[in-house]
Amino acid sequence: MPRALTIAGSDSSGGAGIQADLRTFEALGVRGATAITAITAQNAQGVSAIAPLSADLVTAQIEAVAADAEIEATKIGMLGTAAIAEAVAAAIEDLELPLVVLDPVLASTSGTRLLDADGVQTLVTELLPRVLVVTPNLPEAEALSGIRIDSMARARDAARRLHEMGAENVIVKGGHSLRSATGGAQDDAGETPDVLDLLFDGKAFHELRVAWVPGGQMRGTGCSYSSAVAAFLALGRALPDAAAQAQRHVAGLIAKEQAGRGRRGTVY
Repeated sequence: MPRALTIAGSDSSGGAGIQADLRTFEALGVRGATAITAITAQNAQGVSAIAPLSADLVTAQIEAVAADAEIEATKIGMLGTAAIAEAVAAAIEDLELPLVVLDPVLASTSGTRLLDADGVQTLVTELLPRVLVVTPNLPEAEALSGIRIDSMARARDAARRLHEMGAENVIVKGGHSLRSATGGAQDDAGETPDVLDLLFDGKAFHELRVAWVPGGQMRGTGCSYSSAVAAFLALGRALPDAAAQAQRHVAGLIAKEQAGRGRRGTVY
């Protein structure tokens, strides 16, 4: 069974973070290993406490996992501090961690800051040039690129900017917001609206679409998406296929959640 490593924070409620990553790996037939960056106390209402681990302990976890067995892909989520971001960047370099998917977690769904300004700068300068793909949602893409995204053209500009900043590949997760901003099919037009993500490989754009699941937010979908990309890469898929399958996987999770609990959710 292929093996993937997730480097991320622990969510006490199990809705996001390391817990969501491991569920995704298991569902897709990939064995998961972990390096925990922070312990959080949180639930559906928000984050009440955060305790980042030491950078040395994060490094030790990564080294232990890498020494034990081969890693086919790596996912990075919440980092917490600049020191941890720097340590993870060094581990990627020193241990030659493969197929790195960076989910640039800047804030929780409820709005709690999860990476300070120094950490964001370290993420940009040290991590972006070392990863295969970065997977920001619209607010994250805006914050990292400095470009306000209110159209498809601006989403493309943000992806180009992130590529210029060092990312080999960029996936701007647009979800329903990008579909609406770019004039996609609307509910009142009698058509099924799409979630639209943009994959930029430095040369060309690929538009990834899946039927939108309407309603309110559902926690952990960003974590599940990035870990699904890593899982499909570990299984040998090329990046465009891995991204498309990850998009469909998350849409399926949301549809299943709604069917099982009568709740409505949205992608990302």
